[in-house]
Amino acid sequence: MKEIKIYTTNWCPYCVAAKRFFDEKGWPYEEINIAEKDWNREKLLEVGKSMTVPQIVIDGEAIGGYDDLMQLYG
Repeated sequence: MKEIKIYTTNWCPYCVAAKRFFDEKGWPYEEINIAEKDWNREKLLEVGKSMTVPQIVIDGEAIGGYDDLMQLYG
């Protein structure tokens, strides 16, 4: 099983769509809400490919956001 982390915020529709995609596939994931952790965008860039949410990391590799997820698995 893949190890999936999704870095999100509460207000992000693409975060909701990414989580829905994983839920529909039955792929478990860990959600890290950057607003709740009080992260700034620069901190997000340290774990992902950009300063936007969602940032998705699969098996330790940052794949990017929702559009990147759809290109790989959609």
